[in-house]
Amino acid sequence: MALSRDRLLTLPQYLLPQHGLSRLVGSLAESRTPWIKDTFIRKFAARYQIDMSEAAQSDLGAYENFNAFFTRALKPGARPLDSTPGAILCPADGAISQLGPIAQDQIFQAKGHRYALADLLASETDAAAFVGGSFTTVYLSPRDYHRVHMPFAGKLTQSVYIPGDLFSVNTRTAEQVPNLFARNERLVAHFDTEAGPMVVVLVGAMIVASIETVWGGVEAIGRDIRRTDYSTRPVTLAAGDELGRFRLGSTAIVLFGPDTMNWDADYQAGTPTRMGRRMGKQA
Repeated sequence: MALSRDRLLTLPQYLLPQHGLSRLVGSLAESRTPWIKDTFIRKFAARYQIDMSEAAQSDLGAYENFNAFFTRALKPGARPLDSTPGAILCPADGAISQLGPIAQDQIFQAKGHRYALADLLASETDAAAFVGGSFTTVYLSPRDYHRVHMPFAGKLTQSVYIPGDLFSVNTRTAEQVPNLFARNERLVAHFDTEAGPMVVVLVGAMIVASIETVWGGVEAIGRDIRRTDYSTRPVTLAAGDELGRFRLGSTAIVLFGPDTMNWDADYQAGTPTRMGRRMGKQA
């Protein structure tokens, strides 16, 4: 049987040195050499038509390196937060990849593909609280604002770094690579909230140099699962507070337990959204 065009375009990702390429790009993105960082920033901003009018620093030449530009802060008020009581906020700019109920322990990835909660979280025990719950997957494109914020107020209880592959996370790859989000490198943040347990997963991807959190800084890359207990540490974040950021873009996944919240009816796969807009409400 002949391979589809999308399948053919995805196959090279299996052959590329994913981590080596990502670290190389990461080194370039950290460069403070003016001709490197200024060229990189200008070409990127032009290619993706970045709207700098909403950035706290609109001068492209003022950024110390590409990563500082890519994870740029916005002007106050650029992303107003929905103030509806019990609102679940979109954690990032981008588009809804998928959202809906978690079918027993299976999360819908794309047509023909599902993956297991336990594989995503690397723990049967952690997964148990979300069986039959709800999920949303938000894809951040290169042109988007790349800080990730809290969908709902909560206290951090555990942070888990999980090593893995670095496939692209765009729609084409999600439709072609089985268990994509459960096989890529990722950082899983567990929170206690008024709506019960909540998880935010920051998924790494091709040329994502690193993932950074407000409580741990740049997460060190490793070969082993690394769990950090925060249950006795005072890391409490309000809805809309910054949680972390991608040094080059990727995907954020939010999980809630069963019967704790409901997604708004006007959100579906492909819906564009911005950080701070209401996606759902506490049940």
